[in-house]
Amino acid sequence: MRPAAVLAWIAGLMFGVPCAYAIWYLAEQGHVWTLMGFPAYGEGPFEDLGIDTTVALLATFLLVCAAELVVGWMLWQRRRAGAVLAIALLPLELAFWLGFALPLGPVAGLARTAMIAAAWPGSRGTAPTGGGSRRET
Repeated sequence: MRPAAVLAWIAGLMFGVPCAYAIWYLAEQGHVWTLMGFPAYGEGPFEDLGIDTTVALLATFLLVCAAELVVGWMLWQRRRAGAVLAIALLPLELAFWLGFALPLGPVAGLARTAMIAAAWPGSRGTAPTGGGSRRET
């Protein structure tokens, strides 16, 4: 579960930190921030559907990114609830990643899901008891 946790932290930070700045920028400047020549969180499929980038939309995505960091912590602790939350969060993440045209998001999310699926039998809600060793996942 630990590699999945690291991937969750990377995704949460990779998208969350720029999103926090993008919220401030949009609120202050009135238009979408441009990062390395690309509109950050704008001009993607959301806009094609008539969903303009707004502070509320970005704030919701920032909450999703924060949830991703919590998922990472729970996966690091090898909590089954972290695996369940990661799977439950994936459709919402996919909607934002696809809607904002963030191509690395689905790759990270699907890789994290595959890691969780591979480690699922070893995930537990509590720490193991007794003198036996626990296999690292």
